Amino acid sequence: MSTHSMLLFVLAAVAVIVAVRWVAARTGLPAAALLPLIGIAYALLPGPNVSLDPDLVLMVVLPPLLYSAALDSSLLEIRRNLRIVVSLSVVLVLLTAVLVGVGFHLFVAGATLAAGIAVGAAIAPPDPVAALAVGRRVNLPPKLVTLIQGEGLLNDATALTMLSVAVAAAVGGEFSFPSAVGQFLLAAVGGVAVGAAVAWAVRLARPLTADPLMSNAISLATPFVAYLLGEELHVSGVLAVVVAGLIVGHQTPQLGSGAARLQTSAVWRLVDFLLEGFVFLLIGQQLPEVIKGLRQYDLSTIVIAVAISVGVVLLLRPAWLVLTQSLPRSLHTRLGGISEQDDPDEPSSARQVARAERNARRLSFREVTALSWSGTRGVISLAAIFTLPLTTDSGAPFPDRDLLLFCTFVVVLVTLVGQGLTFAPLVRMLGLRANETDQARVRNEARSAAVEAALARLDEVAADEPDSAVAVNTTRTQLLTRLARYRGRLDLLERSGSSEMPTSPQYETALRVRRTAIDAQREELVRWRDAGRLPDEELRILERELDHEELLLPKRASS
Repeated sequence: MSTHSMLLFVLAAVAVIVAVRWVAARTGLPAAALLPLIGIAYALLPGPNVSLDPDLVLMVVLPPLLYSAALDSSLLEIRRNLRIVVSLSVVLVLLTAVLVGVGFHLFVAGATLAAGIAVGAAIAPPDPVAALAVGRRVNLPPKLVTLIQGEGLLNDATALTMLSVAVAAAVGGEFSFPSAVGQFLLAAVGGVAVGAAVAWAVRLARPLTADPLMSNAISLATPFVAYLLGEELHVSGVLAVVVAGLIVGHQTPQLGSGAARLQTSAVWRLVDFLLEGFVFLLIGQQLPEVIKGLRQYDLSTIVIAVAISVGVVLLLRPAWLVLTQSLPRSLHTRLGGISEQDDPDEPSSARQVARAERNARRLSFREVTALSWSGTRGVISLAAIFTLPLTTDSGAPFPDRDLLLFCTFVVVLVTLVGQGLTFAPLVRMLGLRANETDQARVRNEARSAAVEAALARLDEVAADEPDSAVAVNTTRTQLLTRLARYRGRLDLLERSGSSEMPTSPQYETALRVRRTAIDAQREELVRWRDAGRLPDEELRILERELDHEELLLPKRASS
């Protein structure tokens, strides 16, 4: 494909991604499920197509997507739910790979155990993009969002390590269980160490992160540094990226300036938007490549192989979740909600923390059902299976490579489209929603505490610097006005007996008036610019001030 054709293809892909995002926003359908269907439709048309380069996906696409997801995750919440996260992202991935491998070895004619485990490892890790996009839109409870995020961050490392071990056995013809366990542990421990070292290096670069442009450059380079360093040391580069992102994201409030954090966040949202769109389009376009090698297989062999792959993926996950929830409490993975009541004498923030601790013990039936249906597979599965070599060490073709590619594609399509399109209706049917009142109450309690801390600091400044009395009084007046607003919201939330966000007509009116005033200022600045009284450079500075002021306004009155 020429450079001109490639540019046209990229621009067309961007147009499709934007259009699908627009449709998804208005229909509630997940873009991650719609884009592969469009990719399939394009692949069936005559003309140039784009083949998936697994090295490109694993080295260029995967690190920034994982790093961005890790930055937005909560290290504390993942630690609080670490046992279930490990259960899903390590134990369930390994179990899926082994069961698929055994199924292929027993029921698919001519298939080897190592080749079956290879395809099992490829289809084992869920890609949480579609589930999280839907979950956030339907206001899925934070605990489930954390579990889906945590699982998605760690399972790729498990699957890719397992895949490399299985491929080595299939190519070389030998498989040693102790050796495989040793390789897995070395890759995992080494990946964690590399990720922690990269995060430490980013923290050392803190003086450079005050400048927004330098902060963005460092942030964009970090996932690639972590991945390449991990791969160079023959440990898990994927795990290194995840650990670095979790630690850096946890330390972000102490790193850099506010302007740098705002700009870096916007840059990563754009990266996620484009990369995710391209990879989901790319999934659908692999259909011709996947089906062209199936002529050598009997229909019965294809059906059995697909049935094993899809069946294990769809049935093992809910079975595993139900099993772990049925264990005695002493052996349990500390999931879910028990029925102790909140202490009414505790502050709301303390009650929220206590509730979170209780809710980290045992999942309800509704939560198990939703989590079972969130296991959509994505481009990582396809990229992983496309890394299978063409031949073994003996020069023979890699066993059943084309069949393994097709099984992986079917699993991705079934889960991404089937589960992706039905996840939102399922969550609504189950009645799973975050408690918006509790979330808003915690936010406003924290805001009030922050303002009170600022007022106490102003008293210290006034005592130490008598000449600052005017500035201190002005700032104190502004803070007291803000504190009164926060306490008013808290009173409204405390009076609400519902989990839905209460409305305040007075505050809604105040927000509308403030937005109207900002719009009027922006229009007047543009008139000055058009009349030649204000240079464009000065206009952009003043517009940025108004943009930041508008950004501070909450989207909802009680939030």
